Amino acid sequence: MPKLSVIVPFYNVQQYAPDTLRSLRMNARSDFEFVLVDDHSQDETPAIVERAAEELARVAQVRYIRHEVNGGLATARNTGLDAAGGEYLTFLDGDDWLARGYLADLLAAHEELGCDFLRTDHVQATARARSVHRAPVGPRGEVLDPREAILPADRSTSVDYAYAWAGSYHRRLVDRGVLHFTAGLRTAEDRPWIWKLHREAESFAVVNLLGVFYRRGVATSLTQIGDVRRLDFIRAFDQVVEETAADRDADRLLPKAVRTYCAIIAHHLAEIDKFEPAVARELQVRSAAAIGRLPQDALGDVLDTMDLKRSTRLRRLRRRAFGTKAAV
Repeated sequence: MPKLSVIVPFYNVQQYAPDTLRSLRMNARSDFEFVLVDDHSQDETPAIVERAAEELARVAQVRYIRHEVNGGLATARNTGLDAAGGEYLTFLDGDDWLARGYLADLLAAHEELGCDFLRTDHVQATARARSVHRAPVGPRGEVLDPREAILPADRSTSVDYAYAWAGSYHRRLVDRGVLHFTAGLRTAEDRPWIWKLHREAESFAVVNLLGVFYRRGVATSLTQIGDVRRLDFIRAFDQVVEETAADRDADRLLPKAVRTYCAIIAHHLAEIDKFEPAVARELQVRSAAAIGRLPQDALGDVLDTMDLKRSTRLRRLRRRAFGTKAAV
């Protein structure tokens, strides 16, 4: 069994894949496994990855898998999870990269703490600018209860730091069915995933370890494209709210889920000019329907404590929801 499996999905990232693959080479060990999943790229990405896989196989264990149809990031990660054999697992996106030696340090920290999953900080790279982003958890280097890290509702917490690649995960989470993503989600795929992880895992920790470089502003990223795939955030957060409402601690946790959903809806509406016109109209219709589906008592509390600009926008949607509730 490999000690650590690194799952790396690629899709149309021919410009960035060489940096990603070089960083894997700088982290390779004979007991590490790299699971490279091409999600049916239409550019030169498959050829780049295939050549690199042959080179990586000299210094690490490698699996290269190519999808016959494009399934999206969540599906590609699930393919990698199904193929990975490591005792520990982590993720990297095909346009990001790692610092030399990062994976060995990550594994050592996780083994020392012995928890279900580990979270790390990361470096955001926008063109030549670099900025450090910290996981929003105070205690470092100690084992914590993941469920307690969901709260408080009115502050940024661990479930808002949803980057799958910012940490590592013990295989027992795979065996218990906790680590897979909701298949088919094209965006916000990490939101139901991080909530499930914090509700169902038994232990986690955060460490002061920098080594993942997250590339922002990539032209092919869905955050830069205003098409209908971006509206999958609604399906993702519907799932978060539904699953949290069924949780044994729903009374405590549901206000956080509702507040986060409202904040994400408000964020998308504030950027509505970035969407294609037909998608912008669909965003308004679906957002109103989503507001209408939320538990109204919890929604009222959120709107009463949210800033005026966002609450006004969301109250307008709420009125629309009850006037056009059939429109989903």
